[in-house]
Amino acid sequence: MAEQTSSSITVDAPPADVMAVIADFDSYPEWAKGVQKAEVVVPGAGGRAEQVYFALDVSPIKDEYTLAYVWDADREVTWTLVEGNMLKMLDGAYTLAGRGDGTTDVTYRLALDVSIPLIGMLKRKGEKILIDTALKGLKKRVESL
Repeated sequence: MAEQTSSSITVDAPPADVMAVIADFDSYPEWAKGVQKAEVVVPGAGGRAEQVYFALDVSPIKDEYTLAYVWDADREVTWTLVEGNMLKMLDGAYTLAGRGDGTTDVTYRLALDVSIPLIGMLKRKGEKILIDTALKGLKKRVESL
């Protein structure tokens, strides 16, 4: 099992608003850096996707892959890799905790493994870039709506 990297940010919106942006995969190319395409391939209950295809280009990772999602209301969403070209594993989660004042603490966890050898430091840097850009992009997107 690969090492997990995680980071958190506070978003000025309630958990339901944050989760609505996370679940809106069609808009990912507008705010999620490196996501060139996001397409729901298996719709799920309540309008939340079960599987989503992505085309990603965030150095050092460029890949096309499909993720499977499991939703826990507006508290958490987890995902695992169904298939990818370069990626062998991509497990992650957004965990949301309302602070009771209209803001939400968002924690993003990510563990990835690639089919080509990457130096551990480079892989962790890639994970950190993905997490940081995802959290900052999510915060900006939610707060602009």
